[in-house]
Amino acid sequence: LQGMVIRDIDNSPFWLKIDGKWVHVNEEVMKAHPGGSAITTYRNKEATTVFHTFHGGSATAGKWLAKLKEESKDNQPDIPDTDEILKGEDTINMGTFDISAEKAKTIDKAFDKLRLDLRKEGYYKSDKIFYLRKVIEPVLMICLAVYLQLVHQQYMIAALLMGLSWQQLGWYMHECCHQQVFKNPYYNDLLSYFTGNFLQGFSSSGWKEQHNIHHAATNVVGRDGDLDLMPFWATVVQDLKLVENWVLQLLPYQHIYWSIMLPGLRLSWLSSSISFVVGMPANYYDVYRRKAAYEQPLLALHWTLVLYQLYLLPDLTTRVLFFFVSQLFAGFLLAHVVTYNHYSTVKFPYNARILSNYPCLQIYTTRNMQPSPFIDWLWGGLNYQIEHHLFPTMPRHNLSKVMPRVKDFCKEHDIPYLVDDYLTGWRLGVEQFANVARVAEKKVKSLF
Repeated sequence: LQGMVIRDIDNSPFWLKIDGKWVHVNEEVMKAHPGGSAITTYRNKEATTVFHTFHGGSATAGKWLAKLKEESKDNQPDIPDTDEILKGEDTINMGTFDISAEKAKTIDKAFDKLRLDLRKEGYYKSDKIFYLRKVIEPVLMICLAVYLQLVHQQYMIAALLMGLSWQQLGWYMHECCHQQVFKNPYYNDLLSYFTGNFLQGFSSSGWKEQHNIHHAATNVVGRDGDLDLMPFWATVVQDLKLVENWVLQLLPYQHIYWSIMLPGLRLSWLSSSISFVVGMPANYYDVYRRKAAYEQPLLALHWTLVLYQLYLLPDLTTRVLFFFVSQLFAGFLLAHVVTYNHYSTVKFPYNARILSNYPCLQIYTTRNMQPSPFIDWLWGGLNYQIEHHLFPTMPRHNLSKVMPRVKDFCKEHDIPYLVDDYLTGWRLGVEQFANVARVAEKKVKSLF
């Protein structure tokens, strides 16, 4: 599996339509944007709902928007809302959005009301005791793993505990990066450096740079980096046009080796984190250059401790086994969650009209896992993925509480609400890769 896929970003100036007004985003604004390249995701598109969903309650974002509106008020462009139509094999795994413009507007307004109602009712307030417990749990796992390693020589149990702790820390860093724990972003960032860079080797900023775009344009081809799995996997038929012949010969089997390769996800993310953090001082965005002073030493300290832990093991064979068991187990625990929610659902083309309807885009492209107390814990609340994508700054512990409201919203507006058991979601994801694999097989036969 590829790492935290960070797309090549077009940094030329563009427009965003927010609250019925176009605002101009120039290079100065882009470089200063605290969320990095996420601001470019809706280039020349309607972005009202996604802006308020991501920045709800932020006085700083409100001031930025007011300034941009004032600067752009006398220069309003005429940019049509286009819809990209696909034909033939290019429609494989792709969704359709045939809701009328009037109904889409009604859904947008109803979602804005729901979002504001939930904020007023306190669902965006975090339980600090909950989050204290959720950071203590994986730290205690690490302590237990070190104890079992050093005192009882239970090396494989210790390695498995390390893997489980890294998975749980992954969910915690994810919530910090979504500003769920504290109202003040600065404290969320500090906590994300501790639980991300230091404790598990994941770059907080690298995760944000990729993940915010994924949330803004979920399953939109050419925008969501999570769909960029080439050269080893093609999520849509359009990917096949970009590959060399030797890669094309692999892709007819991609649905077979997809599940086998899932444990490698953490190793891939670790390498991407190192690459991103090394390059932070020269990053295009001001925010990442500033944060390099925090992230670089903490990531270095993480790997120093990892190597020291391996050094304390009795021999080279045990060290190699410990490293790969812990890393691959953590990778499996992460991957079986993060690959479930979106790879099993439809994708949309780059200029799809649904991009202008935030709630429909998130609901159409997301699948929930059936909840239970154990799954809620193991999956870090991401089994409520629809709710998380609709309200990304809502604390984990409130997602289950708002789920009935979201289901009612979907029922009222005739929007499909997808929730399944794990095997069903896994099978549907494999089927999507198999759909593209069959097209790849035909192309291989025609070439060779």
